[in-house]
Amino acid sequence: MMHMTFYWGRKVTILFDSWKTDSWVSYFISLVACFLFCVFYQYMEDRRLKLKLLTLNTKNPPSSSGGGVNSPLLYSKSGGGKWSASRFAGAILFGVNSAIGYFLMLAIMSFNGGVFIAVVLGLAVGYLVFRSGGDGEEVVVADNPCACA
Repeated sequence: MMHMTFYWGRKVTILFDSWKTDSWVSYFISLVACFLFCVFYQYMEDRRLKLKLLTLNTKNPPSSSGGGVNSPLLYSKSGGGKWSASRFAGAILFGVNSAIGYFLMLAIMSFNGGVFIAVVLGLAVGYLVFRSGGDGEEVVVADNPCACA
């Protein structure tokens, strides 16, 4: 029987019937795997956003003449064509990120408190490391494919 409320314990099934934990060691390894998967999700999302920003900047480089307002939301979508390599790569990265996001959602739906905490901490640490803007650049992205990202 599947749990329908949060529970705490080392016996959990994550994503697949073959991924069951029955000892503290296997439970800890599973939590570490969930944590690393979340960090990888944030890394891939950072790569996708950087690719999108790079293609926007190469299509319409910001003007260096003084006095103008630089707004990436006003860049035109001209250039590059409908089937350009950058759009195709962006679509592949979007698909990979969507699949990882849904796997994380399904892992949380195991309703195990440890899995929930590992996923949330992994997303937070991944965001801190890869997407918090610590390198001084401002990133503005208009489209966000996931309400939870």
